[in-house]
Amino acid sequence: MIKIALDAMGGDFAPHELIKGALIASKELPDVSIILVGDPDKIKDILKKHPYGTNISIKESSQIIDMTEAPVSAVREKKDASVNVALELLKNKEVDGVVSAGNTGAFMASSLFKLGRIKGIERPAIATIFPAENSRVLLLDMGANVDNKPKHLQQFGEMGSLYAKYVMHVNNPRVGLLNIGEEKEKGNELTQEAWALLAKAPAINFIGNVESKEILAGKVDVVVCDGFVGNLVLKLAESISYKIMGILKNEISKSFIAKIGALLLLPTFKKLKKQIDYDEYGGAQLLGVNGVCVKAHGRAKATAIKNAIRVAYESVKGDLVGCIQKEESKG
Repeated sequence: MIKIALDAMGGDFAPHELIKGALIASKELPDVSIILVGDPDKIKDILKKHPYGTNISIKESSQIIDMTEAPVSAVREKKDASVNVALELLKNKEVDGVVSAGNTGAFMASSLFKLGRIKGIERPAIATIFPAENSRVLLLDMGANVDNKPKHLQQFGEMGSLYAKYVMHVNNPRVGLLNIGEEKEKGNELTQEAWALLAKAPAINFIGNVESKEILAGKVDVVVCDGFVGNLVLKLAESISYKIMGILKNEISKSFIAKIGALLLLPTFKKLKKQIDYDEYGGAQLLGVNGVCVKAHGRAKATAIKNAIRVAYESVKGDLVGCIQKEESKG
């Protein structure tokens, strides 16, 4: 049985949507045990309304770190915050992974304080899956580090390649470096030096530079970039997906003919929504820390939480942390 701790009090829709997502995950993943960390009275009130099995349990915590709090000070001052308690369970090997939709900075800070980095990894990275043409693509770093050195990008490529192999089940994943052109001479000093390191890395199937227009084209499995650029890509992609769905709904509502056409195209629209909906891709993996830590979006609802738990489950099952440890031990 794989045990996943869920920070039930973190996020805009906590605790109801998070618990709802956990209940869905507990049914879809029968070999998963989920520990809901948070206010036991609030959690029990919600659980009373939904049938649940023995693979759902509660771990009490008395504090919550809000989205607006300063991460490091909040983690240090609120020892019994739900995110701290959840990660303490992982530190003590009482669970195999942690999922949180709460304060990203606090989640990262607590993960580093309690678990530390994998030996050899200089900077952790946030890795996010994007939909691509007939496939998926992993991007990292999505904002854990805004200032990086070439060595960090090489390590992102190594960790991303292992994630694609053992969690996404991609054979010999193709790794690309996000840049303003395909030629190796393109870009700034950081990308040029990172290109040289990635090209020499023996454990990476490095295909060279990729431009942003190629991220979703299905030609690459892992895209490496620094956290500043990655976060800009992530926020833009999220806004575009929401905008597309908003435009469709607005245009369809303008005429009776459009509404009839929409009914005929409903299966297609559902497939489109499923493909571009962030909720379908679960959470972002915090790679490089010494444990499975998955960050769900702050606005995550039940579907996203369910999929974030699935990401944590697959990472544990694929022994992702062990694979990164083994690779980094080779030097």
